[in-house]
Amino acid sequence: MIINKLEFIKLWSQSIHPIVMFSTLLLLFYVSYLGFQLRYIRTSDKEVRKELINKKINNRHHQLGALLLNLIVLGNLGGMTITYINNDKLFFSPHLLIGLTITGLITISISLVPFMQKGNNLARNTHIVFNLCVVILFTWQVISGVEIVQKIIENIQ
Repeated sequence: MIINKLEFIKLWSQSIHPIVMFSTLLLLFYVSYLGFQLRYIRTSDKEVRKELINKKINNRHHQLGALLLNLIVLGNLGGMTITYINNDKLFFSPHLLIGLTITGLITISISLVPFMQKGNNLARNTHIVFNLCVVILFTWQVISGVEIVQKIIENIQ
């Protein structure tokens, strides 16, 4: 009876990571959109700037960016943990390496925020480039994750 419960938990734990990561991808697109809105505010005329500032895009970008950072880091750790629990090992694969790279890039990107707030344009441009890399790599990551999920489903049947 206990073995059946453990197998059930192992089976369903494998679906948590893909669901969280797909949701994270959608959030990543939205946070990126907000970031581009902030860039637009910075370069627009006074009237447009005043109207957009009232929408508090800056606050949403920072708050959802913090949530995004947590989801990516915890999703990475969770994915590795679930893989290890179910297979007694981690698979050294591009999916693992890109996941670790994404975690590093977004962590560095977020650490640039205090410099950006002081007006450092190099930090701002680096933040944008790193986050564009995160969007591209994370999109690839979700696609490669779908392939992994398909393999898991094939092994179940």
